Amino acid sequence: MFVDEVEIFVQAGAGGRGCVSFRRERFVPHGGPDGGDGGDGGSVFIEAVRGLDTLSELASRHHWRAQRGSHGQGKNKAGKNGKDLFISVPTGTLIYDRDLGILLQDLNRPGQRVCIAASGKGGKGNAAFATATEQVPRFAQPGTPGQQRWLRLELKLIADVGLVGMPNAGKSTLLSRLSAARPKIADYAFTTLAPQLGIVELSNYRRLVMADLPGLIEGAHQGHGLGDAFLRHIERTRIIVHLLDICPPSQADPAENYRAIRRELAAYSTKLAAKPELIVANKMDLTGSKQALVKLQEDLETEVIGISAVVGTGLKQLVERLWARLAELPDENTGDLP
Repeated sequence: MFVDEVEIFVQAGAGGRGCVSFRRERFVPHGGPDGGDGGDGGSVFIEAVRGLDTLSELASRHHWRAQRGSHGQGKNKAGKNGKDLFISVPTGTLIYDRDLGILLQDLNRPGQRVCIAASGKGGKGNAAFATATEQVPRFAQPGTPGQQRWLRLELKLIADVGLVGMPNAGKSTLLSRLSAARPKIADYAFTTLAPQLGIVELSNYRRLVMADLPGLIEGAHQGHGLGDAFLRHIERTRIIVHLLDICPPSQADPAENYRAIRRELAAYSTKLAAKPELIVANKMDLTGSKQALVKLQEDLETEVIGISAVVGTGLKQLVERLWARLAELPDENTGDLP
């Protein structure tokens, strides 16, 4: 199950308390304080790892607590430190403080790790308080509590290319032809219910990551169809491929379909609407597609690339064109937050 937003409670381990103890040894007439310090608690870390593409593992467990530190003991024995807790999330996860509503960290690189809840410190035992004037202290420090907070985790998939378009434009078919991904393909609308990722292999060991987003319809920003719940995943992509059905059913106009999707992108985010894009006309194997492509380019007054995802026409040229465009663009998903 694809889950891209969860809320979890994290709590670092509390520190162990210090010990109040005195030496009790035979033939040692002057014993002294020998209470050990308490151990520190464990901290909570969140780490971005490869191989994950959903937050579903966190959806069934909402409370995460690190181990507390052990208490100090006599004979100057310090308590054992608690173990740190590591929570694995997909690369591209944003961590928000739920109550404050602020972004704490953007884990946009594999292996990136952040301490999200700091451990409590162990208390000092009475041996630490012995002085020339206070030779038999009968007190020790308690451990401090660990940090705790509610978090909201939001996943934005990181991909080089994002596929957008109307339902049944052929996005899933295109992804399946270019990569090893196997999204659901059928002859009815909204067969894709969650984003799908695929790795497109090119010659000379080149590769790019492509994301197929569920189909949009006019009014998606108002909740029509599947709404715009998945558009956040395109915000991470470096370039958008706007896929159009060159011969749509019901006499629909491909140019108007394009403009409708552009309006939805702009209604969701001006930054998203400003991303570089390639307009691609699919289903060029159908009768009348060549004439429709000429008309579409005239209506949009821009270049439109013609392909057939089913037959394979133009796919090699498309991926090479994408690679060339990506080489010209900066990688927006590197570096830490300012």
